[in-house]
Amino acid sequence: MRIFVPILSIVLLAIGANAAPLTAEPQAQHESRHIGLLKSRASNPPHKPGTKEILHLNKTSKNEYSSNRAGAVLIGTDYTVATAEFIVPTPQVPIGGVGNKRYCASAWVGIDGDTCGTAILQTGVDFCVQGSSASFSACISAGDLIRVTVDATSKTSGTATVDNISTGRSVSHTFNSGIQGDLCGYNAEWIVEDFESNNSLVPLANFGTVTFYNSDAISRKSIVGPSGATLIDIKQDNRILTSSSIDGNSVTVEYVA
Repeated sequence: MRIFVPILSIVLLAIGANAAPLTAEPQAQHESRHIGLLKSRASNPPHKPGTKEILHLNKTSKNEYSSNRAGAVLIGTDYTVATAEFIVPTPQVPIGGVGNKRYCASAWVGIDGDTCGTAILQTGVDFCVQGSSASFSACISAGDLIRVTVDATSKTSGTATVDNISTGRSVSHTFNSGIQGDLCGYNAEWIVEDFESNNSLVPLANFGTVTFYNSDAISRKSIVGPSGATLIDIKQDNRILTSSSIDGNSVTVEYVA
């Protein structure tokens, strides 16, 4: 069975505890909006377009399509840390979208979950839009510069950290036990995902452009960048929705539909 470590959701919910206080009513509305979304939220391995079949990446391919993931995946051995900085985008309803429908996406970094099928260590942020109203994980706002880092300290333990550089707030969550499935250290990832809620992909928001700056990974105690990574783009209903690229230590994912 393929079991994922749900670090993304846990870290995002934890951020609220360290964020600037809101008045009681807005805070309750804020928590209800995001916790309700995340209760049924799932991050999946890359799937072949139009199927639930897992896309098996290979080290030589530089152009793959997935129904749910876009970005860059390093394939190798002994990856223990993945990190990057990015500006939280302002999600918009895609062209032809319905105003009262919620459209979402997430941006995250991770270890494993691609060519390693037993576990994934990941953290990042979710962002959604409904009509003209955008919402974000915890107290993160559009335009904030954040740093996201995952550190696998063993095959079954690790730490996920989200630093909001713009506000100076930070939160981390450490797993020491209770993780089912072992990490392999085969992948380091910088991903924009059309995640799953209630067993189906959420309608994908027009997220504009997400650029993962200072995209680094650690393998065998050496720092490596995304050069040579496999690029993935989201393809749904025979439409290519994203364009991913690498420039130096930056991974850029652009919504192009």
